Amino acid sequence: SHRTKMAEALDATEAIDEEIPELNLGVLDLTSQDDYILDEAAGHIRENLEDELVQEALQKGVDLRQYSRQIEADLREVENQSIEDYIKESQHIARLHRQIQSCDTILERMEQMLSSFQADLGSISSEIQTLQEQSWSMNVKLKNRQAVRGELSQFVDDIVVTEGMVKHILDTPTSEQQFMEQLHELDHKLNFAKLQQFKDTAAIADVKDVLERLKIKAVTKVRDSLMALIAQFRKPMANYHVPQNSMLKFRYFNEFLMAHHRPTAAELKDEYVDTMSKILYSYFKTYQSRLMKLQYEVVAEKDDLMGIEDTAKRGFFSSSKPSLKSRSTIFTLGDRACVLTTELEDPVIVPHAAAKSLKKFSFESLYRSLNYTLLDNACREYLFVVDFFAVSGDDALALFNAIFGRTLQILQKHMESYVCTCYDAIGVFLCIHINDRFRKIVHRRSVPALDRYFEKIDSLLWPQFDRILDLNVVSIRDCDPSKLGNIDVMPHYITRRYAEFSAAIVGINEANPDDRVQRALAVLQAEVENFILRMAAEFPQRKEQLIFLINNYDMMLSVLTERTTDAKETESFQQLLNARTQEFVEEVLSPGFGGMIAFVKDAESALEHSRPIRVSQHDVELLVRGFSADWKKSIDDIDHEVMRSFSNFKNGTAILQGTLMQLVQYYHRFSKLFSHSPMRSMSVRSDLINIHHVMVEVKKHKTAF
Repeated sequence: SHRTKMAEALDATEAIDEEIPELNLGVLDLTSQDDYILDEAAGHIRENLEDELVQEALQKGVDLRQYSRQIEADLREVENQSIEDYIKESQHIARLHRQIQSCDTILERMEQMLSSFQADLGSISSEIQTLQEQSWSMNVKLKNRQAVRGELSQFVDDIVVTEGMVKHILDTPTSEQQFMEQLHELDHKLNFAKLQQFKDTAAIADVKDVLERLKIKAVTKVRDSLMALIAQFRKPMANYHVPQNSMLKFRYFNEFLMAHHRPTAAELKDEYVDTMSKILYSYFKTYQSRLMKLQYEVVAEKDDLMGIEDTAKRGFFSSSKPSLKSRSTIFTLGDRACVLTTELEDPVIVPHAAAKSLKKFSFESLYRSLNYTLLDNACREYLFVVDFFAVSGDDALALFNAIFGRTLQILQKHMESYVCTCYDAIGVFLCIHINDRFRKIVHRRSVPALDRYFEKIDSLLWPQFDRILDLNVVSIRDCDPSKLGNIDVMPHYITRRYAEFSAAIVGINEANPDDRVQRALAVLQAEVENFILRMAAEFPQRKEQLIFLINNYDMMLSVLTERTTDAKETESFQQLLNARTQEFVEEVLSPGFGGMIAFVKDAESALEHSRPIRVSQHDVELLVRGFSADWKKSIDDIDHEVMRSFSNFKNGTAILQGTLMQLVQYYHRFSKLFSHSPMRSMSVRSDLINIHHVMVEVKKHKTAF
C-alpha cells in the first residue's frame, strides 16, 4: 500500500509538472556549479565544526561516522514523513493551483478593464483641456467686448447732447441748480469734443455745431447774469457785499468763461475792477473826510514842546482854548494806549452818529478806525478775487492793486499831508504801533496785499516822530533857566513833561521794542539831565540845589516806575537820586551836628593812618555838651525841614529815616572814639548821651511819618 500511495503521489506530481511550465533555474542550478558547491561545502564544514553540538560531540569522543549514520537515518525518516504529508495534501495543492489559475484569469480581465478605463480617462482629459482652451478664448473675447462696450458707451455719453441739456441751457434761469448742473455737463462735452478733434474722430462732426451754439447761448446768459450782479454794486445806498456774496455762489460761471470764451471773461473782470475801484475810492474818500471833522479842535502845534516855558504864548495851554477834558494831551499818555489794546478791533467810528452826539476823537483813534475799515474791506476783497477769479501770488496782488490802487493812493496822500504838520509825538508813535498790529492781523488772515501800504505809511510816520523828538531835544537844550521866572525846589513842569512823555513812549514801545526809540530817548534823557543841573545852579545854596534835584529825580523815577515795567531810564535816575540823597543827608545834618561829624571823620582818618588823635579836652567837652543840649531840637528841626522840602511824602519819609539813621551811626562812631587815647581818660566821657536814648527818639519820628 505504501508503494501504491507513492505511485499516486508521483502521478499527481507529474500532473502538476505538466501544468506548470518548466522552470529555468539559471544560477540556481546546482548541477552546473560543482566548484562553487565544494567551496560552499567546505565553508559549511567549518561552520559546523564551530557549532556547540559538534564541539560537544568531539569533546565527548563520539564516533562521527556512527553519529553521521544515525543522522542520515533520522533524515530519511523525516523525508518519508514529509512525503507522506505531501501525499496527503496533494489534492489540496491541486485545488489551490486551480484557484490560482482562476484568479489569474480574473485579474487579467480586470487589467483589460482598467486599461480601457485608462484609455477613456485619457480621452476625457484631452476633452477637458480642449474645453479649458475654449473657455479661456471665450473669456478673452468677453472682456474685449466689455471693454469695447464700456469705451463706446462712455464715448456715446460724452458726445451725445441730450434734449434735457438743450432745454435747461436755453430756458432755465442761471440762478437755478439745473442750469448749473447742465453747464458743468456742457463744459465736459466741450472739452471732450476738443480732445476728440485732435484724434480726428468722425462722430464729432455730428455734434460740433450743436455744442457750439449751446456754448454761445451759455456764455451769453452767464455774462448777462454776472453783469447784472455787478450793476447792483452801483445802486445808491446799496451794500455791495450782498451781490458780492451772490457772485461767489456762481464762481463757476467765471471758470466757464475763462475756459471757453476768454474775451467775455476779460470784459467781466474789467467791469468788476472798474466798478469796485470807483466804489471803494468814493467810499474811503468820503469816510476819511468825515472822520477828520471829528478830530479835536485843539491839536499840538510846532511850539508845543517840552522846553517852551509856560509864560510863552502857546496854543495848547492857552486859557482861551478848550480844556484838557475835551482833547488828548501832548505829553501824557492817559487812556490813549487803549487804541492798541481794548479798542484795537472795536467797531469803527460812524461819522454821522458821532457828529450827532458831538463826540470828538484824537487822531490815533480816527486813524485806527479808518485803517481798520481799510483792513477789513481789503482782506475781504483780496480773498474774494482769489476765490472768484481763481488767481494767486503776483496775479492776485496785481488784481487787488487794480481795484484798491486809487484808494490806497488817496489815503497815503492824506497821511503825507497830515503828518508833515503833526507835532503830537505820542499820537504819531501810537499810529506806528497800530500799523504793526494791523500788519499782524492781515498776516493771520493770509492777506499780503497791504504790506506795501503799511510800509509806505511807516516811512511817513517814523521820520516825523524823529523830527518831533529832535525839536523837543533842541527846545530843552536852548531853554535858559534864567528866563523861566521865579522857580522853587518843587518838581519843574519841564521835567514832569519829560517824565510823562518818556513813560508814554517806553510803555508803548514795550510791546514791540525798537532800538531807534531807545536811542532817541537816550538823547532826550541826557538833555533833560543837563537841564536839571542848569536849573539847580540857579539856587544860591547847595541844600536848595540838592532838594530841587531830589524832587525832580524822584518825580521822574516815580512816573517811569508806575507806567513802565523795565525802563532803562529808571536805573539811571535811581543812581542819580541815591547820590543826591546821600549828599543831602550830609547837608541837613551839618547845621546841628556838623562839628561832631567833622571831628569823627578827622579822628577816624588819623586812626586809619596809625596817627594819634590830636584834640584838646576843651574841644571834646564842647562837642559832648553841645550835643547833649541841642540834639533833640536839632532832630525836630531836621524833621520839619524835610517835611517842607519834598513834595513826595513817601520819598520825604525815606530821606528823613535815612538822615536820622546816619545821625545814629555818626553818634555811635563818636562814642567809640572814647575808647582810644587821649579821649579814654577824659572825664567828659560820663556826660555822653546813651545811644539807646537817641534811637528811641529816632523811632518817635519814624512813627510820626
